[in-house]
Amino acid sequence: MPSQANQPLPDGYVLMNYRIASMLSSGGFSIVYLAYDPNDLPVAIKEYLPAQLALRQAGDALPSITDDDAAAFNYGMRCFFEEGRSLAMLSHPNLVRVLDFFRANETAYIVMRYERGRTLQEHIRARRGTLEETFLRQTFAQLLNGLREVHRNRLLHLDIKPANIYIRNDGTPLLIDFGAARQTLSTEKGRKLTPMYTPGFAPPEQYNNREMLGPWSDIYAVGATLFACLAGTAPEAGDLREQKDHYVSATRVWSGKYSRSLLTTIDWCLELDPLNRPQSVFALQQVLLGKREPPVRGRKSPWARIKETARRLMPPRATH
Repeated sequence: MPSQANQPLPDGYVLMNYRIASMLSSGGFSIVYLAYDPNDLPVAIKEYLPAQLALRQAGDALPSITDDDAAAFNYGMRCFFEEGRSLAMLSHPNLVRVLDFFRANETAYIVMRYERGRTLQEHIRARRGTLEETFLRQTFAQLLNGLREVHRNRLLHLDIKPANIYIRNDGTPLLIDFGAARQTLSTEKGRKLTPMYTPGFAPPEQYNNREMLGPWSDIYAVGATLFACLAGTAPEAGDLREQKDHYVSATRVWSGKYSRSLLTTIDWCLELDPLNRPQSVFALQQVLLGKREPPVRGRKSPWARIKETARRLMPPRATH
């Protein structure tokens, strides 16, 4: 089914115990609503509705799904539901808080705490590339506390970008809109679908080598987001960089405008080889907090050197 524009649930629609007030955003994978709970407190509700698999017309509550797309739709819905279940177990001030998740209208919903503020993307546009280094270091060091909690629970975000980082009115950052279910749907069951990642922020391994995904994959996206804070746009897409890398190091582009430590950190996160990036959020935090210096770009990380040494010491395979 080609991509199509899905109609949102109408304002005033009662969904389980929640009353839909308005649509907040709509994308190719889901629709997000502002709603109110039985105590009249605002919540955000995310509805699973991939536009390439389901069509909902105005006036309908149930989506229309063809027989050919039913298996992929249902698989994606299970991934979405399980993601909601996993996120509901996380409680951290720098992570979106999942309050409820349920199935209705032949699809699935995730209910989240409604936060007031604006996205980092909106913040970048408003500042027009004049974000101060102190703001970047403090904001991302806090944000990484939330990402550490995600990784500690053996989860990955897989869609970190300025639009998915929320800056509350009090200045604290919040990581929102996880992309793991989208990634799973597009790679495992929906190869005919348009890839569900964001070019420029997705690491190279997210395109074709899912078995290589790990904390370092989210760290690449953090580096790309830091890059976007300076450039106002994402770096070159990871798959294109693998073919012919045109990336110009941050240390070269913004030399004299930001500290060499910060710029080298961005380059470190954006290494094409996953083993040459920070291997944990903690390692990256230590650099952002000024507790250690990032490695020089091009110098292999200890993990990469250990791997190469192991290969050299490995006995040759027997031939017959």
